[in-house]
Amino acid sequence: MQITDIRIRRVASEGKLKAYVTVTFDDCFVVHNVKVIEGKNGVFIAMPSRKTKTGEYKDVAHPIKSEFRNELQQSILDAYADLGPEDSAYSPGVVAHDPIDRDAGVSETE
Repeated sequence: MQITDIRIRRVASEGKLKAYVTVTFDDCFVVHNVKVIEGKNGVFIAMPSRKTKTGEYKDVAHPIKSEFRNELQQSILDAYADLGPEDSAYSPGVVAHDPIDRDAGVSETE
């Protein structure tokens, strides 16, 4: 499985949450709401999760193999580190696909 797109949206706050990330795999499967979090030992990723009735958080999607989790985390953190202080952007070297065709239905004369 290849990571084919990484999109990062910075969070404008003073807290530990630094960004939300959307990751696309093999141009056919997407995972939204991966978080970049500032911890005591630096930044790390947290997979998307939901709160259960008991107040516990459970991952909605997560890697099964530690090798792939390490690869995913490194790819996301490399892309995050490459951003400028105000940027939200795509990972360099990863093919970016915009799911919204912003020019659809708009003529060049408008």
